[in-house]
Amino acid sequence: MDWQRATTDTQKEVRKNEIFEATLSLFEKHGYENVSFNRIAKEANFTKSNMYRYFKSKEDIFLGIFGEMFRTWQNDYVIELRKLDVNASHTVFAQTWVDSYLKYPRFLDLIPLLFLSLEKNSSYDQLVKFKRMSKELLFQVALEVGRVYPSLDPDRAFKLINSSFATTSSFWASNFQNESLKNIYEQDEFKFMKPNFKEDLTSSVEIYLKGLLTDNQNL
Repeated sequence: MDWQRATTDTQKEVRKNEIFEATLSLFEKHGYENVSFNRIAKEANFTKSNMYRYFKSKEDIFLGIFGEMFRTWQNDYVIELRKLDVNASHTVFAQTWVDSYLKYPRFLDLIPLLFLSLEKNSSYDQLVKFKRMSKELLFQVALEVGRVYPSLDPDRAFKLINSSFATTSSFWASNFQNESLKNIYEQDEFKFMKPNFKEDLTSSVEIYLKGLLTDNQNL
């Protein structure tokens, strides 16, 4: 690559996207643990010193990618929420939540990493930036949830979102098994334990929603 320092915001955005594309390519081929900062630099045709102009670590890069995917998911989910009637059935709400994620399998693949590595190991500045963005996006989601269920106060709407998000992460991670687990789940005594992401998550979100709405009525 014939390197010239990016001086405009547009040029910097292009360079950042090149890093993101290289990172995702390596992630899909080799998995998170086998992707390193140096390997990303090589894949993107960057020198290590030039990479440091944009990100300080591999976790910062992945957190940046996650943030962009999170914004895309949130925008789509808010659009879907606005299609729901006031006091829509619990099942419809839960299915809308699950379907919104199934549109973005790359995003789902990164969600378990958010708690296990990205937030723990990213730089302070990158993490603050991400948290501020997340707060803004989740507030918008909570407003729409409150529109659908007027009896839910903002705190309970946030609780529903956070619980559903954490469960989404857990269920998606459990959806991938090694050969030993696959063989175990095929045995009659364990078949009922075999994870089913869509069914399990739909049921869980529905239970969370019912519980919060019931608690609200009892206050």
